[in-house]
Amino acid sequence: MTDSSHSLQPLVSVPQHNIALLFSNYLNSQNIASRVQIEGEQFVILCSPDMYEHAREMFNDFIDNPYDVKYQQAAWHSSETIDVVQNGPAFFTSFKQQFLAHAGGVTLSIFALCWLIYIGSILGWQKAIFSEIHFFTALSVTQFFDNPLRLIGPVFFHFSLLHIAFNTMWWWQLGGSIEKVMGKMELVQLFLLSAILSNLGQFIVSGPNFGGLSGVVYGVVGYVWWAGWLAPEKGLVLSKAIVGFLLFWLLLGFVDVLPVNMANTAHLLGLVSGCFLAWLRFANQAKGEKLQ
Repeated sequence: MTDSSHSLQPLVSVPQHNIALLFSNYLNSQNIASRVQIEGEQFVILCSPDMYEHAREMFNDFIDNPYDVKYQQAAWHSSETIDVVQNGPAFFTSFKQQFLAHAGGVTLSIFALCWLIYIGSILGWQKAIFSEIHFFTALSVTQFFDNPLRLIGPVFFHFSLLHIAFNTMWWWQLGGSIEKVMGKMELVQLFLLSAILSNLGQFIVSGPNFGGLSGVVYGVVGYVWWAGWLAPEKGLVLSKAIVGFLLFWLLLGFVDVLPVNMANTAHLLGLVSGCFLAWLRFANQAKGEKLQ
């Protein structure tokens, strides 16, 4: 939704660009025309004059918890761009606060571990690191007890900057939302289930030379997708366009038309594991609501 600045009314000004943009995106998602403009060192949120009082009440709720999932989801799905000049320290401070606030300890720990391993790889320790964390060379009790961490180890290893950037971005966004709404243990269970099943399936199909968080990413995608369907009140939602894109990407991998090698089995089993866990959590709840 767009509107020219002269037809919008100043609602409130804040010192952080990301806070202003976050709320402006939320207003737009609620069909209240809004944009952000800069005035000195402040960022002014403008809104439709006829919705001013309602927007003011919404802002009072927002400022108590600006990193609530519903505001994050509105920002994530927004396609609007706003031309605001960033000012160095304030922008980075605000970005850091938003980044840390959205994701809990589990999300951030796995995010950091992936990047630390990737940095170590590009500094020259790629072979040494991969040899320590790749999947078992054979499925045996002996190998499992020798190094049980190999069961999940491959998810932390990435082969390119694009590979890790894509995976960790989705993990931070969706994993962070799951952790905030459902708690740390739910995300830990989802991580372990999707990591183990996707790694095991990929090993059976292609052997131990694979890596990446993609199977887990498809696990959180499947979980949020089905949670949005079965329990929309939780606020875990993926737009149909994003789900369609990711499913189409999965299909492209299986028909082998992409210029890169894809761990297709890992992706598929990760998706199935995420959908399955969400179904276990929310199916009975959805049935109960239908009966009422």
